[in-house]
Amino acid sequence: MSRAFVNEDQAAAQATQPVERSISDQPNYVTESGLAQLQAKLTEVQVLLAEQTALGERADKQRIADLERDLRYFQQRLYSAQPVAEVTSVDKVQIGSWVTFVDTEGEEQRICLVGEDQADAAVGLVNWASPLGKALMGSEVGDEVVWRRPAGELTIEIIEISAHA
Repeated sequence: MSRAFVNEDQAAAQATQPVERSISDQPNYVTESGLAQLQAKLTEVQVLLAEQTALGERADKQRIADLERDLRYFQQRLYSAQPVAEVTSVDKVQIGSWVTFVDTEGEEQRICLVGEDQADAAVGLVNWASPLGKALMGSEVGDEVVWRRPAGELTIEIIEISAHA
């Protein structure tokens, strides 16, 4: 058999095996809603996988491989989840806190610190271990902290901490 055919066979086999989703090394702290989102996502993937598997020979093998990868990822994330207590104190910023801060230009922002899988900057949900999250964790109203961003450092002042949106 020609060497070219062997390489094509290997390439075809690799094409069906998706790259594993990376799992970060940081603790997997989750809010109550973040845990519910992980559970819902796992259930969704299980249903989609069952639907594909039920198709038998007509199933999309690449789709099955992708879903199996996602299933492993969400199972691991749920297994490693460390739920945090609901925010009851607004003395210091913690995971689950809503924080309003202002920068040196007077620009005000409001965000909530959440776990990695729940983070969505577009709606103000910021990973607690991100540069902004690290800058804010443990701070109090009136504190000035340095946000170390890729675009450069920015001093921000915490003006409000709340437990709810």
